[in-house]
Amino acid sequence: MVRALPSISIACLIGGASAFSPATSVRTSAPFSSSSQLHASKNPLQERIGAAATALLSIGLLSAPLVTSSPAFAAGDGGGAQIAANSKITTGGASTLQSGRTITITRGVNLDRSDFKGQNLKGVAFQQSIVRDSDFRGTNLVGASFFDATIDGSDFEGADMSLCNVEMAQFNRANLKNTIVKDMYVSGSTLFEGVKSIEGSDWSDTYLRADQKKYLCEHPTSKGTNPVTGVETRESLMCLD
Repeated sequence: MVRALPSISIACLIGGASAFSPATSVRTSAPFSSSSQLHASKNPLQERIGAAATALLSIGLLSAPLVTSSPAFAAGDGGGAQIAANSKITTGGASTLQSGRTITITRGVNLDRSDFKGQNLKGVAFQQSIVRDSDFRGTNLVGASFFDATIDGSDFEGADMSLCNVEMAQFNRANLKNTIVKDMYVSGSTLFEGVKSIEGSDWSDTYLRADQKKYLCEHPTSKGTNPVTGVETRESLMCLD
């Protein structure tokens, strides 16, 4: 964006420039003799030319355009975080540089009770954010990150969380009914204790800690078939029936 500063009238500049002319400097000095008065007034034309040159120089400097750059957003071929309209979460966020492109993320912010229902949030990062009791139903969260995020009570029913990073996340009271949770990155500190429902969820190729796998297989909602992938929940968890 280019913006020019308003011009100042030549008359004002000439008037201001005269304050720096030799005549003015002589008049504001200590008391001087008659020979100094003669010296100060013997070249009036030269003084006027100098004042005019100073005024023109001031006009050139003040009227020079001020150039500012607009913030750059991600521009990509895909959806999700590659498109600013999708990756820019209106409730807050920060930017980071990933793979040579700028991606707007929601890291380290409070997003409690946010409504992301049905949105394309592919690749968006929620790491270290507080995202409790939020609505992610039917949301595209492929490749999103919930690293060290607090997602207690959030509703992921019918969402696609394939390839999500849920390292150190806790799913207390979270709803994973009919959720696709394939190929998720789960660390030893990821906890599913207290999850509300996993009915119809697909856990294919998600490698869980032994105690977490046992907990999910024994969960009362560990049943059903995912309506999108057609995979049975217990089969995807490799439960021993």
